[in-house]
Formats: sequence, C-alpha cells, structure tokens
Amino acid sequence: MPAIGHLASVTLDAPDPRALASFYSALTGWQTLHASDDFVFIGTPDGAQRLGFQRAAGFRSPSWPGDDKQMHLDFGVADIAVAVRDLTAVGATKPEYQPGGDKWVVLLDPAGHPFCVTTAV
Repeated sequence: MPAIGHLASVTLDAPDPRALASFYSALTGWQTLHASDDFVFIGTPDGAQRLGFQRAAGFRSPSWPGDDKQMHLDFGVADIAVAVRDLTAVGATKPEYQPGGDKWVVLLDPAGHPFCVTTAV
C-alpha cells in the first residue's frame, strides 16, 4: 500500500514551549524553525526532522515509572555516561528507576517527559 502521508513532526505539550524547545535544541543541536508564544518548532536546517512544543494550560507531567505516560523519545548517543552528564547539566533529571541496564538510560526533560539515551541505535 502506498503511503498516505509522512510524519511531519512530534509535538510535546509543555508549560513553557520556549524553555522546552531550548532544552531539546541543546540535546539535538537543531535550530528554531518557528516560534510564537504558544508553539515552537525546532529541527534540522532542511526541516526533515522536527520536534514541536505547544503550550498546554494545566500541564501535568507524566509519572515515571507509571501508567499515565503515553510515549517517549529515544536518542542515540556516542557515550551514555557523557550524554547523561551533559543533559543533566542543561536541565534533565535522572530518575532512580532504570530498566535499561547498560543499553539505555531513562531521563526526564525539564517538563517531566521521559526520554531515553542509548548507544543501541
């Protein structure tokens, strides 16, 4: 079956879209493609990869570990320990519960969304 469409972006709810975009820009090295008070998009210069952040009134971060999370992002890194050090320096937190062994580490972004860093990609 031919594709009907393509994934244009993944958008995360946030209490402060600009702050969360800034965190993910530090993680990915991507630039801001669009910014307003309620929406920010970052991505590769050609726009082929994008992440969006939208203001959500009454935002509540998902719990980790918990059943209320709905998705998470995985990022490939060259060295997990270095990535964890650098990401916690710019606002991520490392929760106690870590199910990945030496294959991946779960972190929480500044808004509380879980994401993983891994060398297994």
